[in-house]
Amino acid sequence: MLLHTLFFACFFLICAGLLLGLLLRRRPRASAARPRVSILLPARNEAHHIERCLQSLARLRYPVELLEILVGDDSSTDDTAAVVQAFIADKPQFRLVRIGREVGRARGKSNAIAQLCRQASADYFLLTDADMQMPPDWVQYMLGAAEEPSPDGRPVGVVTGATVAHGNLFGRLQGLDWLFGLSVIRVLTDSGRPVTAVGNNMLVTRAAYDSIGGYETLAFQITEDLQLFAGIVRAGWGYRNLWHRHVLGVSAAQPTLRALLEQRKRWMRGTGRLPWQLSGLFGLYGAFYAVLFFPPLVAWPLTPLLYGLKVGLQTLFLWISLRQVGRRESLAVLLLYEFYLASMSLLIIGYTLLPGHIRWKERRYAWAEV
Repeated sequence: MLLHTLFFACFFLICAGLLLGLLLRRRPRASAARPRVSILLPARNEAHHIERCLQSLARLRYPVELLEILVGDDSSTDDTAAVVQAFIADKPQFRLVRIGREVGRARGKSNAIAQLCRQASADYFLLTDADMQMPPDWVQYMLGAAEEPSPDGRPVGVVTGATVAHGNLFGRLQGLDWLFGLSVIRVLTDSGRPVTAVGNNMLVTRAAYDSIGGYETLAFQITEDLQLFAGIVRAGWGYRNLWHRHVLGVSAAQPTLRALLEQRKRWMRGTGRLPWQLSGLFGLYGAFYAVLFFPPLVAWPLTPLLYGLKVGLQTLFLWISLRQVGRRESLAVLLLYEFYLASMSLLIIGYTLLPGHIRWKERRYAWAEV
């Protein structure tokens, strides 16, 4: 009884702390300066997604003459290059780059980004993915964060924005999953604890990128965004994590359960490299069910009360997070997320433990690859 009392006291104190941290966010500001920026968009077999992303980049409220948008075709076997060429024909700020042989130690997506960085001419790199849709004021708000010092006073080398997913009910639940995890990361970042950045919505300064030698000097990892963030922080640069509608990227949801499990298996490869604060939080959250429903430890009359309190705090956390990025969701879907989270957690763990390669962008990677 004492053990489960201590566990639940710790669990709900941490939940309350995260809620408080969520409310104490710093509002981002747009940069008044207008430096030249390079937007880097690696793409492999994205013919069905990429035009949506390109349209959002064409709508950016930033001087066209100061935008350099490099789209890297990473040996696509579909019509990605043709779709890009047709779209950018009358748009001089765009350029299609054919990704060539691997440079240095970079492979896959990290190789594509490394080559785009080599061709970029600006001092600010903004990275996104082909399945993303970016808001019109994305550039100036990301720049605004790069101009201010990080929570620990260091010059900022990397900034990450918010991401959700869209689509049918399955896609909306995936969006809540993005929202939940990234909100926790944002709270930790604001408290001065470097966690990670998300590569589909990220700014990196050229100075920070060059200070670690770029992807071509880094040992290959399939979680390349976490690797880049960690390297830049270790090199002494500061970081910012923004949470606002002006920096909200909307990702296309994974269309099937199999595709989602493949994505999360790749992400699980990077969990061992996450700071202990984040791994510990997610581990504590996952342990809630085991402690609550393990008969020798729990006082069963309290089970519905504790479970209801957990779901209530989680729903409030999601509701506040949604409001902060200018989105809404029905109460029914917010409550349904609890069952999605529990079932997907079990499925992802089981799928990750299955032997076999990680499949990503029609390439195969071994689990042991670093």
